[in-house]
Amino acid sequence: MISLIIAGFFGPQEIIIVVIAVVILFGGRKIPELMRGIGQGMKEFKKATKDNSADENEDKEKEKIK
Repeated sequence: MISLIIAGFFGPQEIIIVVIAVVILFGGRKIPELMRGIGQGMKEFKKATKDNSADENEDKEKEKIK
């Protein structure tokens, strides 16, 4: 829901301005490195949440057995 609201605020002009600002701040060579780091962070976050939910399911099954 929030992503739909935020998407409504950003048009093509705003996106272009943000991209230009990122290129100016980080330089063209640093952007792939930055995106790779963000991707790895997202992957680790998803893995951690998946592991956490699996642990919770195991705990619930153990409680049912007792």
